[in-house]
Amino acid sequence: MNTTQINLKNNIRILKSTVNRQALYGLAISLASVIIATLVNCYMREGSITIDGIYTVQKSLPVLWLLDALPFVFLFWGQYVGSVLAYEASALIIDQTDELRSQTATLEKKVMYEATHDSLTELPNRILLHDRLEQAINISLRHNGTVGLIILDLDRFKEVNDTLGHFAGDKVLKQVALRLRGIVRKSDTLARMGGDEFAILLTEIENTNALDIFIQRINQAMQLPFKLAGMSLDLQASLGIAICPDHGKDVDTIIQRAEVAMYAAKQQKIGFALYSPELDRFSPRRLTLMGELRQALQRDEILLYFQPQIDLATGTILQAESLIRWQHPIHGLLAPDEFIDLAERTGLIKEVTSWVLNESINQILQWQKEDFHMTLAVNISPSCLLNTDLPEIIIGSLGSHNLGKSMLTIEITETSIIQDPHLAYEILSRLKNLGADISIDDFGTGYSSLAMLRRLPVSEIKIDKSFVMDMLDNEDDEIIVKSIIELGHNLGLSVVAEGVESLKTAKRLQQMHCDTLQGFYFSKPLPADQFKQWHDHSAATLLSQLPE
Repeated sequence: MNTTQINLKNNIRILKSTVNRQALYGLAISLASVIIATLVNCYMREGSITIDGIYTVQKSLPVLWLLDALPFVFLFWGQYVGSVLAYEASALIIDQTDELRSQTATLEKKVMYEATHDSLTELPNRILLHDRLEQAINISLRHNGTVGLIILDLDRFKEVNDTLGHFAGDKVLKQVALRLRGIVRKSDTLARMGGDEFAILLTEIENTNALDIFIQRINQAMQLPFKLAGMSLDLQASLGIAICPDHGKDVDTIIQRAEVAMYAAKQQKIGFALYSPELDRFSPRRLTLMGELRQALQRDEILLYFQPQIDLATGTILQAESLIRWQHPIHGLLAPDEFIDLAERTGLIKEVTSWVLNESINQILQWQKEDFHMTLAVNISPSCLLNTDLPEIIIGSLGSHNLGKSMLTIEITETSIIQDPHLAYEILSRLKNLGADISIDDFGTGYSSLAMLRRLPVSEIKIDKSFVMDMLDNEDDEIIVKSIIELGHNLGLSVVAEGVESLKTAKRLQQMHCDTLQGFYFSKPLPADQFKQWHDHSAATLLSQLPE
Protein backbone atom coordinates (compact mmCIF):
# COMPACT_ATOMS: atom_id res chain seq x y z
CA MET A 1 0.00 0.00 0.00
CA ASN A 2 1.51 3.32 -1.06
CA THR A 3 1.65 6.55 0.91
CA THR A 4 -1.23 8.14 -1.02
CA GLN A 5 -3.59 5.24 -0.19
CA ILE A 6 -2.60 5.36 3.48
CA ASN A 7 -3.21 9.12 3.59
CA LEU A 8 -6.56 8.65 1.87
CA LYS A 9 -7.75 6.05 4.46
CA ASN A 10 -6.55 8.15 7.36
CA ASN A 11 -8.32 11.23 6.03
CA ILE A 12 -11.57 9.28 5.47
CA ARG A 13 -11.44 7.85 8.99
CA ILE A 14 -10.95 11.27 10.50
CA LEU A 15 -13.73 12.85 8.42
CA LYS A 16 -16.16 9.95 9.09
CA SER A 17 -15.59 10.14 12.85
CA THR A 18 -16.38 13.85 12.68
CA VAL A 19 -19.56 13.17 10.64
CA ASN A 20 -20.64 10.39 13.03
CA ARG A 21 -20.22 12.61 16.04
CA GLN A 22 -22.30 15.36 14.47
CA ALA A 23 -24.93 12.79 13.39
CA LEU A 24 -25.28 11.50 16.97
CA TYR A 25 -25.74 15.07 18.15
CA GLY A 26 -28.51 15.44 15.59
CA LEU A 27 -30.13 12.13 16.68
CA ALA A 28 -30.12 13.22 20.34
CA ILE A 29 -31.76 16.54 19.41
CA SER A 30 -34.36 14.77 17.25
CA LEU A 31 -35.25 12.26 19.98
CA ALA A 32 -35.54 15.08 22.51
CA SER A 33 -37.87 16.92 20.11
CA VAL A 34 -40.09 13.79 19.68
CA ILE A 35 -40.28 13.25 23.45
CA ILE A 36 -41.14 16.89 24.09
CA ALA A 37 -43.83 16.80 21.36
CA THR A 38 -45.31 13.62 22.83
CA LEU A 39 -45.38 15.06 26.37
CA VAL A 40 -46.98 18.30 25.18
CA ASN A 41 -49.72 16.40 23.31
CA CYS A 42 -50.29 14.13 26.33
CA TYR A 43 -50.72 17.12 28.63
CA MET A 44 -53.05 18.89 26.24
CA ARG A 45 -55.34 15.85 25.82
CA GLU A 46 -55.28 14.32 29.30
CA GLY A 47 -54.58 17.37 31.43
CA SER A 48 -51.60 15.59 32.96
CA ILE A 49 -48.56 13.56 31.95
CA THR A 50 -48.83 9.85 32.71
CA ILE A 51 -47.59 6.63 31.19
CA ASP A 52 -51.11 5.72 30.11
CA GLY A 53 -51.57 9.18 28.62
CA ILE A 54 -48.28 8.93 26.65
CA TYR A 55 -49.33 5.49 25.37
CA THR A 56 -52.76 6.79 24.37
CA VAL A 57 -51.23 9.76 22.52
CA GLN A 58 -48.82 7.53 20.66
CA LYS A 59 -51.60 5.10 19.76
CA SER A 60 -54.12 7.74 18.67
CA LEU A 61 -51.70 10.00 16.68
CA PRO A 62 -50.02 8.04 13.83
CA VAL A 63 -48.07 11.21 12.77
CA LEU A 64 -45.92 10.78 15.88
CA TRP A 65 -44.87 7.40 14.53
CA LEU A 66 -43.35 9.15 11.54
CA LEU A 67 -41.62 11.63 13.81
CA ASP A 68 -40.30 8.73 15.86
CA ALA A 69 -38.82 7.09 12.77
CA LEU A 70 -37.36 10.19 11.03
CA PRO A 71 -34.33 10.66 13.36
CA PHE A 72 -33.14 7.14 12.63
CA VAL A 73 -33.81 7.51 8.90
CA PHE A 74 -31.79 10.76 8.84
CA LEU A 75 -29.11 9.13 10.97
CA PHE A 76 -28.47 6.36 8.45
CA TRP A 77 -28.85 8.72 5.49
CA GLY A 78 -26.40 11.17 7.08
CA GLN A 79 -23.98 8.33 7.73
CA TYR A 80 -24.02 7.35 4.06
CA VAL A 81 -23.82 10.87 2.67
CA GLY A 82 -21.09 11.80 5.18
CA SER A 83 -18.99 8.80 4.18
CA VAL A 84 -19.28 9.70 0.50
CA LEU A 85 -18.41 13.33 1.18
CA ALA A 86 -15.52 12.31 3.43
CA TYR A 87 -14.05 10.14 0.68
CA GLU A 88 -14.48 12.82 -1.99
CA ALA A 89 -13.08 15.56 0.24
CA SER A 90 -10.08 13.45 1.18
CA ALA A 91 -9.41 12.55 -2.45
CA LEU A 92 -9.66 16.23 -3.41
CA ILE A 93 -7.24 17.22 -0.64
CA ILE A 94 -4.74 14.58 -1.70
CA ASP A 95 -5.01 15.59 -5.36
CA GLN A 96 -4.43 19.22 -4.48
CA THR A 97 -1.58 18.29 -2.16
CA ASP A 98 0.09 16.26 -4.92
CA GLU A 99 -0.36 19.16 -7.34
CA LEU A 100 1.12 21.60 -4.84
CA ARG A 101 4.05 19.24 -4.24
CA SER A 102 4.62 19.00 -7.99
CA GLN A 103 4.49 22.77 -8.39
CA THR A 104 6.79 23.21 -5.40
CA ALA A 105 9.30 20.73 -6.83
CA THR A 106 9.19 22.51 -10.21
CA LEU A 107 9.63 25.88 -8.52
CA GLU A 108 12.53 24.57 -6.42
CA LYS A 109 14.23 23.27 -9.57
CA LYS A 110 13.72 26.63 -11.28
CA VAL A 111 15.05 28.57 -8.29
CA MET A 112 18.02 26.23 -8.00
CA TYR A 113 18.76 26.57 -11.74
CA GLU A 114 18.54 30.36 -11.61
CA ALA A 115 20.76 30.43 -8.52
CA THR A 116 23.47 28.39 -10.25
CA HIS A 117 23.20 29.58 -13.87
CA ASP A 118 23.69 32.86 -15.70
CA SER A 119 20.38 34.24 -16.99
CA LEU A 120 21.89 35.73 -20.17
CA THR A 121 23.99 32.86 -21.51
CA GLU A 122 22.42 30.00 -19.48
CA LEU A 123 25.93 28.92 -18.54
CA PRO A 124 26.87 27.86 -15.00
CA ASN A 125 27.65 30.88 -12.87
CA ARG A 126 30.39 31.52 -10.29
CA ILE A 127 28.49 29.58 -7.58
CA LEU A 128 28.18 26.38 -9.62
CA LEU A 129 31.75 26.74 -10.93
CA HIS A 130 32.98 27.01 -7.34
CA ASP A 131 31.14 23.80 -6.41
CA ARG A 132 32.37 21.82 -9.44
CA LEU A 133 35.91 23.10 -9.04
CA GLU A 134 35.89 22.00 -5.41
CA GLN A 135 34.74 18.51 -6.40
CA ALA A 136 37.32 18.29 -9.20
CA ILE A 137 40.14 19.39 -6.86
CA ASN A 138 39.15 16.82 -4.21
CA ILE A 139 39.09 14.03 -6.79
CA SER A 140 42.40 15.09 -8.36
CA LEU A 141 44.16 15.26 -4.98
CA ARG A 142 42.94 11.73 -4.11
CA HIS A 143 44.08 10.29 -7.43
CA ASN A 144 47.18 12.46 -8.06
CA GLY A 145 45.47 14.11 -11.02
CA THR A 146 45.69 17.62 -12.47
CA VAL A 147 42.93 20.22 -12.70
CA GLY A 148 43.18 23.42 -14.71
CA LEU A 149 41.20 26.65 -14.57
CA ILE A 150 41.22 29.21 -17.38
CA ILE A 151 39.83 32.71 -16.75
CA LEU A 152 38.97 34.50 -20.00
CA ASP A 153 38.26 38.24 -20.21
CA LEU A 154 37.34 40.07 -23.42
CA ASP A 155 39.64 42.90 -24.50
CA ARG A 156 38.08 46.33 -25.15
CA PHE A 157 34.58 45.02 -24.52
CA LYS A 158 33.69 48.26 -22.74
CA GLU A 159 34.03 50.05 -26.09
CA VAL A 160 31.29 47.80 -27.52
CA ASN A 161 28.91 48.67 -24.67
CA ASP A 162 29.74 52.37 -24.78
CA THR A 163 29.46 52.62 -28.57
CA LEU A 164 26.65 50.22 -29.44
CA GLY A 165 24.81 49.89 -26.13
CA HIS A 166 24.42 47.11 -23.58
CA PHE A 167 21.85 45.24 -25.69
CA ALA A 168 24.47 44.81 -28.42
CA GLY A 169 27.03 43.86 -25.78
CA ASP A 170 24.71 41.13 -24.50
CA LYS A 171 24.44 39.71 -28.02
CA VAL A 172 28.23 39.56 -28.26
CA LEU A 173 28.42 37.73 -24.91
CA LYS A 174 25.89 35.16 -26.18
CA GLN A 175 28.02 34.59 -29.29
CA VAL A 176 31.15 34.18 -27.17
CA ALA A 177 29.36 31.65 -24.95
CA LEU A 178 28.18 29.72 -28.02
CA ARG A 179 31.68 29.55 -29.50
CA LEU A 180 33.26 28.43 -26.26
CA ARG A 181 30.59 25.76 -25.77
CA GLY A 182 31.74 24.24 -29.03
CA ILE A 183 35.30 23.62 -27.83
CA VAL A 184 34.89 22.39 -24.24
CA ARG A 185 34.68 18.69 -23.45
CA LYS A 186 31.61 17.16 -21.81
CA SER A 187 33.64 16.54 -18.66
CA ASP A 188 34.68 20.20 -18.45
CA THR A 189 32.65 23.21 -17.26
CA LEU A 190 32.22 26.48 -19.09
CA ALA A 191 30.92 29.23 -16.79
CA ARG A 192 30.28 32.96 -16.91
CA MET A 193 31.91 34.67 -13.96
CA GLY A 194 30.16 37.99 -14.58
CA GLY A 195 30.46 40.90 -16.99
CA ASP A 196 32.68 39.87 -19.91
CA GLU A 197 34.59 37.29 -17.85
CA PHE A 198 34.26 33.55 -18.50
CA ALA A 199 35.88 30.52 -16.89
CA ILE A 200 36.70 27.04 -18.19
CA LEU A 201 37.29 24.19 -15.74
CA LEU A 202 39.47 21.45 -17.21
CA THR A 203 38.86 18.39 -15.04
CA GLU A 204 41.89 16.52 -16.33
CA ILE A 205 45.05 17.82 -18.02
CA GLU A 206 47.29 15.11 -19.45
CA ASN A 207 50.30 17.38 -20.06
CA THR A 208 51.34 20.91 -20.98
CA ASN A 209 51.00 20.10 -24.67
CA ALA A 210 47.30 19.31 -24.17
CA LEU A 211 46.86 22.65 -22.40
CA ASP A 212 48.61 24.49 -25.26
CA ILE A 213 46.32 22.80 -27.78
CA PHE A 214 43.24 23.83 -25.81
CA ILE A 215 44.42 27.45 -25.63
CA GLN A 216 44.97 27.41 -29.40
CA ARG A 217 41.37 26.20 -29.83
CA ILE A 218 40.14 29.12 -27.72
CA ASN A 219 42.17 31.59 -29.78
CA GLN A 220 40.88 30.09 -33.01
CA ALA A 221 37.30 30.36 -31.76
CA MET A 222 37.84 34.04 -30.99
CA GLN A 223 39.64 34.89 -34.24
CA LEU A 224 36.54 35.03 -36.44
CA PRO A 225 34.83 38.45 -36.37
CA PHE A 226 31.60 38.79 -34.41
CA LYS A 227 28.63 39.76 -36.58
CA LEU A 228 26.36 42.36 -35.04
CA ALA A 229 23.77 44.59 -36.71
CA GLY A 230 25.53 44.38 -40.06
CA MET A 231 28.91 45.15 -38.51
CA SER A 232 31.95 42.96 -38.09
CA LEU A 233 33.63 43.27 -34.69
CA ASP A 234 37.13 41.99 -34.01
CA LEU A 235 37.37 41.02 -30.33
CA GLN A 236 40.23 39.21 -28.68
CA ALA A 237 40.52 37.78 -25.18
CA SER A 238 43.12 37.64 -22.43
CA LEU A 239 43.53 34.25 -20.72
CA GLY A 240 44.88 33.42 -17.29
CA ILE A 241 45.64 29.81 -16.32
CA ALA A 242 46.14 28.22 -12.92
CA ILE A 243 46.73 24.52 -12.28
CA CYS A 244 46.03 22.36 -9.23
CA PRO A 245 48.12 21.21 -7.39
CA ASP A 246 51.01 23.26 -8.87
CA HIS A 247 49.48 26.67 -8.09
CA GLY A 248 47.20 25.83 -5.18
CA LYS A 249 45.11 23.11 -3.58
CA ASP A 250 41.89 24.91 -2.78
CA VAL A 251 39.18 26.62 -4.80
CA ASP A 252 39.75 30.23 -3.74
CA THR A 253 43.49 30.06 -4.38
CA ILE A 254 43.09 28.54 -7.85
CA ILE A 255 40.46 31.13 -8.90
CA GLN A 256 42.47 34.03 -7.48
CA ARG A 257 45.68 32.92 -9.19
CA ALA A 258 43.96 32.33 -12.52
CA GLU A 259 42.65 35.90 -12.31
CA VAL A 260 46.13 37.15 -11.41
CA ALA A 261 47.48 35.50 -14.57
CA MET A 262 44.62 36.92 -16.65
CA TYR A 263 45.26 40.48 -15.44
CA ALA A 264 48.95 40.06 -16.23
CA ALA A 265 48.14 38.82 -19.75
CA LYS A 266 45.80 41.76 -20.29
CA GLN A 267 48.24 44.36 -19.01
CA GLN A 268 51.20 42.96 -20.93
CA LYS A 269 49.06 42.34 -24.06
CA ILE A 270 50.44 38.80 -24.46
CA GLY A 271 47.18 36.90 -25.02
CA PHE A 272 47.55 34.38 -22.21
CA ALA A 273 49.65 33.79 -19.11
CA LEU A 274 50.27 30.82 -16.83
CA TYR A 275 50.36 31.78 -13.17
CA SER A 276 53.75 32.24 -11.56
CA PRO A 277 54.74 33.80 -8.21
CA GLU A 278 56.34 36.73 -10.06
CA LEU A 279 52.85 37.85 -11.09
CA ASP A 280 51.60 37.99 -7.52
CA ARG A 281 52.07 41.73 -7.28
CA PHE A 282 48.46 41.74 -8.47
CA SER A 283 47.03 39.84 -5.51
CA PRO A 284 47.32 39.80 -1.67
CA ARG A 285 49.93 42.54 -1.72
CA ARG A 286 47.58 44.70 -3.82
CA LEU A 287 44.87 44.40 -1.18
CA THR A 288 47.32 45.58 1.46
CA LEU A 289 48.53 48.46 -0.69
CA MET A 290 44.95 49.47 -1.42
CA GLY A 291 44.30 50.02 2.27
CA GLU A 292 47.62 51.80 2.83
CA LEU A 293 47.46 54.26 -0.07
CA ARG A 294 45.31 56.87 1.65
CA GLN A 295 47.60 56.79 4.70
CA ALA A 296 50.61 57.12 2.39
CA LEU A 297 49.29 60.48 1.16
CA GLN A 298 48.89 61.66 4.74
CA ARG A 299 52.33 60.39 5.83
CA ASP A 300 54.22 62.04 2.93
CA GLU A 301 55.30 58.67 1.52
CA ILE A 302 54.34 59.79 -2.01
CA LEU A 303 57.23 61.42 -3.89
CA LEU A 304 57.89 63.09 -7.22
CA TYR A 305 60.74 62.04 -9.49
CA PHE A 306 61.73 63.92 -12.64
CA GLN A 307 62.97 62.72 -16.04
CA PRO A 308 64.34 65.17 -18.62
CA GLN A 309 63.05 65.67 -22.16
CA ILE A 310 65.74 66.67 -24.66
CA ASP A 311 64.99 69.13 -27.47
CA LEU A 312 66.96 67.90 -30.50
CA ALA A 313 66.62 71.19 -32.36
CA THR A 314 68.47 73.18 -29.70
CA GLY A 315 70.36 70.42 -27.91
CA THR A 316 68.94 71.58 -24.60
CA ILE A 317 66.62 70.24 -21.93
CA LEU A 318 63.16 71.27 -22.99
CA GLN A 319 61.37 70.30 -19.79
CA ALA A 320 61.03 67.40 -17.34
CA GLU A 321 58.20 64.98 -16.71
CA SER A 322 56.86 64.63 -13.16
CA LEU A 323 56.67 60.94 -12.27
CA ILE A 324 55.04 59.75 -9.05
CA ARG A 325 56.68 57.20 -6.73
CA TRP A 326 55.65 55.61 -3.42
CA GLN A 327 58.37 55.21 -0.80
CA HIS A 328 56.75 52.29 1.01
CA PRO A 329 58.16 51.54 4.47
CA ILE A 330 58.20 47.77 3.79
CA HIS A 331 58.25 47.27 0.01
CA GLY A 332 60.64 50.10 -0.79
CA LEU A 333 60.26 52.42 -3.77
CA LEU A 334 57.16 51.51 -5.82
CA ALA A 335 56.62 52.55 -9.43
CA PRO A 336 53.20 53.98 -10.47
CA ASP A 337 52.26 50.73 -12.25
CA GLU A 338 51.93 49.13 -8.81
CA PHE A 339 49.50 51.59 -7.23
CA ILE A 340 47.94 54.05 -9.71
CA ASP A 341 45.27 51.55 -10.77
CA LEU A 342 44.55 51.02 -7.03
CA ALA A 343 43.99 54.76 -6.72
CA GLU A 344 41.59 54.54 -9.68
CA ARG A 345 39.66 51.68 -8.05
CA THR A 346 39.41 53.29 -4.61
CA GLY A 347 38.51 56.77 -5.86
CA LEU A 348 41.77 58.25 -4.54
CA ILE A 349 42.99 59.18 -8.00
CA LYS A 350 41.60 62.73 -7.75
CA GLU A 351 43.50 63.30 -4.52
CA VAL A 352 46.64 61.80 -6.06
CA THR A 353 46.32 63.93 -9.20
CA SER A 354 45.72 67.07 -7.16
CA TRP A 355 48.78 66.24 -5.04
CA VAL A 356 50.95 65.78 -8.16
CA LEU A 357 49.77 69.10 -9.61
CA ASN A 358 50.45 71.03 -6.41
CA GLU A 359 53.79 69.35 -5.75
CA SER A 360 54.90 69.99 -9.35
CA ILE A 361 54.02 73.65 -8.97
CA ASN A 362 55.79 73.84 -5.61
CA GLN A 363 58.88 72.27 -7.16
CA ILE A 364 58.88 74.79 -10.00
CA LEU A 365 58.73 77.59 -7.42
CA GLN A 366 61.51 76.03 -5.34
CA TRP A 367 63.77 75.70 -8.38
CA GLN A 368 63.05 79.29 -9.36
CA LYS A 369 64.29 80.41 -5.93
CA GLU A 370 67.48 78.51 -6.71
CA ASP A 371 67.72 80.28 -10.11
CA PHE A 372 66.92 77.02 -11.88
CA HIS A 373 64.11 77.41 -14.40
CA MET A 374 62.38 74.25 -15.56
CA THR A 375 58.86 73.56 -16.83
CA LEU A 376 57.16 70.26 -16.03
CA ALA A 377 54.84 67.80 -17.75
CA VAL A 378 52.17 66.21 -15.55
CA ASN A 379 50.13 63.07 -16.30
CA ILE A 380 46.36 63.28 -15.85
CA SER A 381 44.46 60.02 -15.29
CA PRO A 382 41.46 59.13 -17.52
CA SER A 383 38.94 59.58 -14.71
CA CYS A 384 40.33 63.02 -13.84
CA LEU A 385 40.38 64.11 -17.48
CA LEU A 386 36.62 63.61 -17.68
CA ASN A 387 36.11 65.83 -14.63
CA THR A 388 34.51 69.02 -15.98
CA ASP A 389 36.17 71.00 -13.16
CA LEU A 390 39.67 70.02 -14.34
CA PRO A 391 40.51 73.28 -16.19
CA GLU A 392 39.56 75.40 -13.18
CA ILE A 393 41.54 73.13 -10.83
CA ILE A 394 44.70 73.42 -12.96
CA ILE A 395 44.41 77.14 -13.62
CA GLY A 396 43.48 77.73 -9.97
CA SER A 397 46.59 75.87 -8.82
CA LEU A 398 48.82 77.89 -11.15
CA GLY A 399 47.10 81.16 -10.28
CA SER A 400 47.36 80.64 -6.53
CA HIS A 401 51.15 80.43 -6.92
CA ASN A 402 51.36 83.23 -9.50
CA LEU A 403 52.76 80.94 -12.21
CA GLY A 404 52.13 81.29 -15.92
CA LYS A 405 49.93 78.77 -17.69
CA SER A 406 52.79 77.58 -19.89
CA MET A 407 54.74 76.28 -16.90
CA LEU A 408 52.85 72.97 -17.08
CA THR A 409 52.21 70.57 -19.94
CA ILE A 410 49.20 68.34 -19.39
CA GLU A 411 49.77 64.75 -20.57
CA ILE A 412 46.76 62.55 -21.33
CA THR A 413 46.50 59.04 -22.81
CA GLU A 414 44.68 57.96 -25.95
CA THR A 415 42.50 55.57 -23.92
CA SER A 416 41.23 58.40 -21.74
CA ILE A 417 40.06 60.26 -24.85
CA ILE A 418 38.30 57.21 -26.30
CA GLN A 419 36.19 56.74 -23.14
CA ASP A 420 34.18 59.88 -23.94
CA PRO A 421 35.53 61.74 -27.01
CA HIS A 422 32.99 64.57 -26.90
CA LEU A 423 33.55 65.39 -23.22
CA ALA A 424 37.33 65.02 -23.63
CA TYR A 425 37.27 67.43 -26.57
CA GLU A 426 35.25 69.96 -24.57
CA ILE A 427 37.59 69.84 -21.55
CA LEU A 428 40.78 69.92 -23.63
CA SER A 429 39.44 72.86 -25.60
CA ARG A 430 38.84 74.76 -22.38
CA LEU A 431 42.36 73.96 -21.21
CA LYS A 432 43.81 75.08 -24.55
CA ASN A 433 41.82 78.31 -24.47
CA LEU A 434 43.24 78.99 -21.00
CA GLY A 435 46.75 78.67 -22.41
CA ALA A 436 47.76 75.16 -21.28
CA ASP A 437 49.91 72.90 -23.47
CA ILE A 438 48.45 69.42 -24.07
CA SER A 439 50.33 66.24 -24.99
CA ILE A 440 48.98 62.78 -25.90
CA ASP A 441 50.97 60.18 -23.97
CA ASP A 442 51.62 56.55 -25.05
CA PHE A 443 50.56 57.33 -28.61
CA GLY A 444 50.06 54.28 -30.81
CA THR A 445 48.51 52.03 -28.15
CA GLY A 446 45.02 53.49 -27.79
CA TYR A 447 43.42 52.95 -31.22
CA SER A 448 42.56 56.62 -31.67
CA SER A 449 41.54 57.60 -35.16
CA LEU A 450 43.17 60.20 -37.41
CA ALA A 451 39.91 62.16 -37.52
CA MET A 452 39.86 62.34 -33.72
CA LEU A 453 43.49 63.41 -33.58
CA ARG A 454 42.85 66.26 -36.04
CA ARG A 455 40.00 67.60 -33.92
CA LEU A 456 41.78 67.56 -30.58
CA PRO A 457 43.46 70.79 -29.44
CA VAL A 458 46.83 69.16 -28.70
CA SER A 459 50.32 70.40 -29.45
CA GLU A 460 52.36 67.24 -28.94
CA ILE A 461 52.25 63.45 -29.19
CA LYS A 462 54.53 61.02 -27.33
CA ILE A 463 55.46 57.74 -29.02
CA ASP A 464 54.99 54.85 -26.59
CA LYS A 465 58.26 53.36 -25.40
CA SER A 466 57.18 49.85 -26.44
CA PHE A 467 57.81 50.88 -30.07
CA VAL A 468 61.01 52.88 -29.43
CA MET A 469 62.93 50.41 -27.25
CA ASP A 470 63.06 47.65 -29.90
CA MET A 471 63.03 49.75 -33.07
CA LEU A 472 66.66 49.00 -33.93
CA ASP A 473 66.00 45.25 -33.86
CA ASN A 474 62.42 45.22 -35.07
CA GLU A 475 61.69 46.62 -38.51
CA ASP A 476 57.95 46.84 -37.84
CA ASP A 477 58.53 48.99 -34.74
CA GLU A 478 60.85 51.27 -36.69
CA ILE A 479 58.22 51.72 -39.39
CA ILE A 480 55.60 52.56 -36.75
CA VAL A 481 57.91 55.12 -35.11
CA LYS A 482 58.74 56.74 -38.43
CA SER A 483 55.07 56.84 -39.44
CA ILE A 484 54.03 58.48 -36.15
CA ILE A 485 56.73 61.13 -36.53
CA GLU A 486 55.61 61.93 -40.07
CA LEU A 487 51.95 61.92 -39.03
CA GLY A 488 52.62 64.30 -36.14
CA HIS A 489 54.57 66.71 -38.31
CA ASN A 490 51.94 66.67 -41.04
CA LEU A 491 49.37 67.65 -38.42
CA GLY A 492 51.61 70.41 -37.10
CA LEU A 493 52.40 68.60 -33.84
CA SER A 494 55.66 68.17 -31.98
CA VAL A 495 56.73 64.53 -31.46
CA VAL A 496 58.39 63.07 -28.34
CA ALA A 497 59.98 59.60 -28.29
CA GLU A 498 59.97 57.80 -24.92
CA GLY A 499 62.14 54.82 -24.01
CA VAL A 500 65.44 56.05 -25.53
CA GLU A 501 68.04 53.80 -23.88
CA SER A 502 71.08 54.08 -26.13
CA LEU A 503 73.01 56.67 -28.14
CA LYS A 504 72.39 54.63 -31.28
CA THR A 505 68.62 54.87 -30.76
CA ALA A 506 68.90 58.61 -30.10
CA LYS A 507 70.85 59.17 -33.30
CA ARG A 508 68.37 57.10 -35.34
CA LEU A 509 65.47 59.14 -33.98
CA GLN A 510 67.36 62.30 -34.81
CA GLN A 511 67.73 61.05 -38.41
CA MET A 512 63.95 60.53 -38.47
CA HIS A 513 63.55 64.20 -37.40
CA CYS A 514 61.96 63.43 -34.07
CA ASP A 515 61.65 66.63 -32.04
CA THR A 516 62.19 65.52 -28.44
CA LEU A 517 63.77 62.47 -26.73
CA GLN A 518 63.21 61.00 -23.28
CA GLY A 519 64.68 57.87 -21.73
CA PHE A 520 67.26 56.15 -19.55
CA TYR A 521 70.11 56.99 -21.93
CA PHE A 522 69.92 60.58 -20.75
CA SER A 523 68.70 59.96 -17.21
CA LYS A 524 66.46 57.71 -15.22
CA PRO A 525 63.78 59.49 -13.14
CA LEU A 526 65.49 61.30 -10.26
CA PRO A 527 64.43 63.09 -7.06
CA ALA A 528 64.37 66.89 -7.33
CA ASP A 529 67.82 67.55 -5.80
CA GLN A 530 69.53 64.79 -7.82
CA PHE A 531 67.79 65.99 -10.99
CA LYS A 532 69.23 69.48 -10.52
CA GLN A 533 72.69 68.02 -9.90
CA TRP A 534 72.41 65.91 -13.05
CA HIS A 535 71.37 69.00 -14.99
CA ASP A 536 74.30 71.01 -13.70
CA HIS A 537 77.03 68.38 -14.12
CA SER A 538 76.03 65.58 -16.53
CA ALA A 539 73.51 66.87 -19.05
CA ALA A 540 76.02 68.79 -21.17
CA THR A 541 78.25 65.73 -21.60
CA LEU A 542 75.36 63.54 -22.81
CA LEU A 543 73.99 66.19 -25.14
CA SER A 544 77.37 66.80 -26.71
CA GLN A 545 77.37 63.22 -28.02
CA LEU A 546 74.41 63.94 -30.28
CA PRO A 547 75.29 65.14 -33.79
CA GLU A 548 74.29 68.68 -34.65
